Amino acid sequence: MGEQMAGFSPVDAGAAPLIELWRGEFLESLHHGHAVVVRDTGEVIDAWGQPNALIYPRSSCKMVQALPLLESGAGDALGAEHLALACASHQGGAAHAGRVERWLSDLGLGEADLRCGPQEPQDRDERDRLIRAYESPCQLHNNCSGKHAGFLMLGQHLRAGAEYIDPDHPVQLAVRRAFEEVTGMTSPGFGIDGCSAPNFATTVGALAGAMAQFAGASAGDARANAMIRLREAMMEHPDLVAGEGRACTELMRACEGRAALKTGAEAVFVAILPQARLGIALKIVDGGVRAAEAAITALLIRHGALDPAHPAAERFLGPIRNRREIITGETRTAQGFI
Repeated sequence: MGEQMAGFSPVDAGAAPLIELWRGEFLESLHHGHAVVVRDTGEVIDAWGQPNALIYPRSSCKMVQALPLLESGAGDALGAEHLALACASHQGGAAHAGRVERWLSDLGLGEADLRCGPQEPQDRDERDRLIRAYESPCQLHNNCSGKHAGFLMLGQHLRAGAEYIDPDHPVQLAVRRAFEEVTGMTSPGFGIDGCSAPNFATTVGALAGAMAQFAGASAGDARANAMIRLREAMMEHPDLVAGEGRACTELMRACEGRAALKTGAEAVFVAILPQARLGIALKIVDGGVRAAEAAITALLIRHGALDPAHPAAERFLGPIRNRREIITGETRTAQGFI
């Protein structure tokens, strides 16, 4: 994907300045990227950079990857907590790992059936518990373990084999079909994500369009019903989607039901705004997570989902404080963005 492909722009071409970091009176850092806002009608109402920039959505598309779990009927009995975890990049805390473990147990499966790999939990309490108990992190602590539990459940329903992360496995074929249908384009290829599952390439604009479909979904067919259940689960359980202190969790809480949010590695961020019937996707070219968090905050404010005076908004876009709480600079939008 490093070479330009017909109809697509490489990620570093035509990026717009989005986020500035100032220290004192001087500009210290500048982050370029692409951002697109789409109505559920498919109309692009805002765009910066190149909507056809080709990216890996990484974990930002987990709600898309979870669609076959519900559309197939495999997840009919799942509650909102399960669905939030299926969309999660969680901290690996006890609340996350314990719920995934119980989910697997209900399927007659265990930690060894996962294929996401072990990961040290980002949750400090769980990390310290493991250290005190002389225990090692396991796959339940992997930030993608909820997504993988969903894959396993779908695999059981399809009576498919154990290696559900294989790109040619029925689970991943179903995921690819759903992904291409909601993005409205054939993916030109895939990369292997940190959790070992394939991650299908798409454009920033197509990803925003997919989020707009989630935003505009109303009760109807299996796909629309699945989209509603997933977005509602994320907004109902923001703590399970990420964790305390994380942007997804803090901003969803601050939006008070007006947005479902999901970040992805290398500074991708998406938003589903059901009340406004809008989908948002953005990518910061240099992979700067703080810039992606600032940019999504600015877009949530612009489209009425987030109060600019809310402490969460000011945390991700506004004054920069040092360890003594002295204001040393500011994170702000670049000229021409918002």
